Amino acid sequence: MKHLSFLNKIIYFINVIVALALLFSYVLPFLPPKTFSVLSVLNLGVSLLIILNILFAVYWLVKLKRQSMLSIVILIVGYVFYGSLFKFSASKNIENPNNFKVMNYNVRLFNLYKWIDKDSIETKIVDFINTEKPHVLSVQEYHPHKNINLSFFKYKYEKLSGKKDKYGQAIFSQFPIVNSGSIEFPNTANNAIFADVVKGTDTIRIYNIHLESLKINTNVEHLKNEDSERLFNRVSSTFKMQQFQTELFLMHKKQCPYKMVICGDFNNTAFSYVYRKIKGNLQDTYDEAGTGFGRTHDFKFFPMRIDFIFADEAFNVNGFKAYNEHFSDHFPIMTKLALETD
Repeated sequence: MKHLSFLNKIIYFINVIVALALLFSYVLPFLPPKTFSVLSVLNLGVSLLIILNILFAVYWLVKLKRQSMLSIVILIVGYVFYGSLFKFSASKNIENPNNFKVMNYNVRLFNLYKWIDKDSIETKIVDFINTEKPHVLSVQEYHPHKNINLSFFKYKYEKLSGKKDKYGQAIFSQFPIVNSGSIEFPNTANNAIFADVVKGTDTIRIYNIHLESLKINTNVEHLKNEDSERLFNRVSSTFKMQQFQTELFLMHKKQCPYKMVICGDFNNTAFSYVYRKIKGNLQDTYDEAGTGFGRTHDFKFFPMRIDFIFADEAFNVNGFKAYNEHFSDHFPIMTKLALETD
C-alpha cells in the first residue's frame, strides 16, 4: 500500500468498499426482506458490483500489483457459491425426440399504451411466438388484444383483472390442460397461476408467477429526478411484499403431486431471497444450458436477469435461449426439456 501513488491509494480505497459490498451481498439470499428490508435493496446491485470488481481486478493486474487479489478472491468465492454472472460455455442444444419447449414472456400488455413508439408491436410478438413454436407459453402482463391470434395453441388458461382494460397472467399449451387455477396475492394485481398439462402418460404442473413490481423507471433523466429516499423505501416495501407472495406460492407448491416447471417474472435477481426460496431444489434452466448474461429485462445500466424458468430434477434440460427481440421491457426466454422417463 505504501508503494502506491496517491491516486492509486484512492482507487484501492474505493476497490475495498466495492469488494466488501459484494462479499456482504453473498448472504442476502438468506436474509428475509421482512426482517432485513433495507439490506435486501442491495440485491439489485449485485451484477454491477461483480462487474466493478472485475474491472478493479483487471486494473491491478495490468499494473502487476498484488492489490488485484482482493477482488479476485471475492469473485472466486461468489463463483463457487453462486456461479458466474456470465456463462462463457456454449449453450447446450441437445436434440431429443422427447423434447418439449417452454417459453416465458412478459409481454407488457402487448404495448397497449404505446411504450414502444412503433406500430403493430402486438402482431410482431405473436409472429415471434408462432415462429419459435413453444409447446407451453407462460405470459405475464397478458392482455386479450383484438389483434392477438395464438391459435397455434389448442389450450389456454388465463386469469385477468381490471375493469376497463383486462390484464393478468396466461398459460398456453399444445398439450391438454386437465386442471388449472390461480393463487391470489392480496392487495395487488400480481398473482400466480398454474395449469396441469398432459404430455404422453405424464401430468406436468406449469406455474406462472408474477411477483410484485419494483415500478422503477429506467429512464436516466427520470432517475436523476427521483427522490432517493422515497425510491429506497418503495423498493424495500416491494421486497417485503414479494416475500409474502412467495410464502403464499410455496404453500401451494408444497401440495403439488406432479413434476413441475416454474416460469415467471420475479422482479428480482438470482441473488435474492425469493429466487432461492422459489427455486428450492429445482434446476435453473439458464444455469444448466444457457450462455452469456441471459438478460431478461431492458435495464439500461447493466444486464438484469429477473425472469426465470425452473424445472424439476426429473427433467433433462437440453437447451436454453434468451432472445434479443425488443417488443417489451422484458426479453423472452425459452428452454427445451425432456423427461428422463420418456
